[in-house]
Amino acid sequence: MKLLVTGADGFTGQHLCSRAVKAGYEVVKLKADLLDREALQDEVLLVQPDLVAHLAAISFVGSPNKVSFYAVNVIGTTNLLDTILELPHAPFKVLLASSANVYGNCGILPIDENITPNPINHYAVSKLAMEKMALTYSEKIPIVITRPFNYTGPGQDINFIIPKIVDHFLTKKPSISLGNIHVEREFNDVGMVCDSYLNLLNYGVSGEIYNVCSGDAYSLQFVIDKLSSLTGHSVKIKVDSKFVRPNEVAILRGDPGKLKDLLKQRSGSIKKISLESILATMLHAGV
Repeated sequence: MKLLVTGADGFTGQHLCSRAVKAGYEVVKLKADLLDREALQDEVLLVQPDLVAHLAAISFVGSPNKVSFYAVNVIGTTNLLDTILELPHAPFKVLLASSANVYGNCGILPIDENITPNPINHYAVSKLAMEKMALTYSEKIPIVITRPFNYTGPGQDINFIIPKIVDHFLTKKPSISLGNIHVEREFNDVGMVCDSYLNLLNYGVSGEIYNVCSGDAYSLQFVIDKLSSLTGHSVKIKVDSKFVRPNEVAILRGDPGKLKDLLKQRSGSIKKISLESILATMLHAGV
């Protein structure tokens, strides 16, 4: 099976491509800019993919370029889907990576796919807009949409919170500047997320949205305490207002039931990796 991957050189893309190759897929990494319609059309029509995993996006919530969220996440995805429509045969499945950030602050926990989204930043709004737009193609293209909750692992950019904290412990810095350390997030393993994506490319129901999560959430204070235990090093936490986001989501913890049920039908399961194991792997890898 020929799998076309957008964003293949990114954090998630590298892990997905590696796992897909080991699973026997012929992986093709998209080179064209999603905003260059002509180059995109030429490349996709040449590849003729059996499957598509669309991971390319502006994914750093704190990015200062607000326009890029909509240009890449919405218009870029539209360009890709328009190009897929031109293929002589539609792919068996097209996976679009959205985000659990679309849920925003939610009074019901854990969060399942039936919760009405309430995005509170440009990244999340752009992802929800992408979802809504993409589903208008679902009668002609077999699309599944994923909403991954926070995840991490070796190779993630230092701008993201877990690699930043791990790096401070690795280099034994005396202090770290953070925002609200009491927010709670899932910090899942990137490998688990990628395995879920491959399963959804095979078994996901077209037109459906799936949370990709474990249901386990932790505060940043818990992460810091765990790293202190693993390394024997302590850091002083400095709360910096520039890292405190307005309308910060307090708790983002998902319900993996829908994905679990799908995989159970195929005698599969979500392989959960402990936070301690994830942090230890990142420490060993040097982040």
